[in-house]
Amino acid sequence: MSDLKKELHQLCVNHVRKIMEATELAIADAQKSSTDDTKSSAGDKYETGREMAQQETNRNMAQLNEANKLLVALNRIGTTGASVHAEPGSVIVTNNGNFYLAISAGALTLNGKTFFAVSPASPVGNMLSGKKAGDEFVLNGKHYKIESVL
Repeated sequence: MSDLKKELHQLCVNHVRKIMEATELAIADAQKSSTDDTKSSAGDKYETGREMAQQETNRNMAQLNEANKLLVALNRIGTTGASVHAEPGSVIVTNNGNFYLAISAGALTLNGKTFFAVSPASPVGNMLSGKKAGDEFVLNGKHYKIESVL
């Protein structure tokens, strides 16, 4: 069980690191584009190009900051021990899918099974939080019964 949590946790960390790597590359490209732009007689075109590159850098910096926050959140989640009630780090098995309560990272496949990594702040994460085996809830017209909480 704790191996399952550790492996799901690592998949989430890998997901965030991929986002960070892609964002860092985009920042470097935008900065390179800005410095490669040479001033011509059409000064407005030069300034517009630089401003667009700066805006792209700013957007990517914000995305990198969000990815760092996700990594911090993941570092706070325990990967050992069993939970009676669903909490961050719990694996929740329901009649409508398996969930890993951590960060929103989408579908993760592990040993041929799919787990949906969801944030406690997401609608489904909010419904799962605090629940135990046997509890039920309805979300978007879909009925969920919790079979187990690990």
